[in-house]
Amino acid sequence: MIYVDADACPVKAEVEKVGTRHGLRMFIVSNGGLRPSQNPLVDTVIVPEGADVADMWIAERAGPGDVVITGDIPLAAKCVEGGAVVLKHNGERLTQSNVREALAMRDLMSDLRAADPFRQGGGKGFTKADRSRFLDALETTLRALSRG
Repeated sequence: MIYVDADACPVKAEVEKVGTRHGLRMFIVSNGGLRPSQNPLVDTVIVPEGADVADMWIAERAGPGDVVITGDIPLAAKCVEGGAVVLKHNGERLTQSNVREALAMRDLMSDLRAADPFRQGGGKGFTKADRSRFLDALETTLRALSRG
């Protein structure tokens, strides 16, 4: 199965396209505002409002053999710990060997933004190259999982 942390996810359509090609069930999880897909393989899950409710829903269900798509590093860490394969929106795979570093960097950047009110905003924008890397990474990941 594929779980998508759908709030602010720029690759939902790509996940649906690739997941459908592989015949996989997909869960698009958010706390609202998304148009449900007509695809019978896609379940749109609307969770109640609240901090990290969608993340908890995904983390409680994702496990070995599943793929999680998220840019949320704490969620990624929980899913990696549970045995799921985690891909960020740019195709970067988070694993046992790099997710702790990503979590530490996230915390550092959060501290820097809190200390300097003029240091706000995100990093670079999402590009066509990021989308292409994501598509390649998802396809490669799903092929590897299907081989066992």
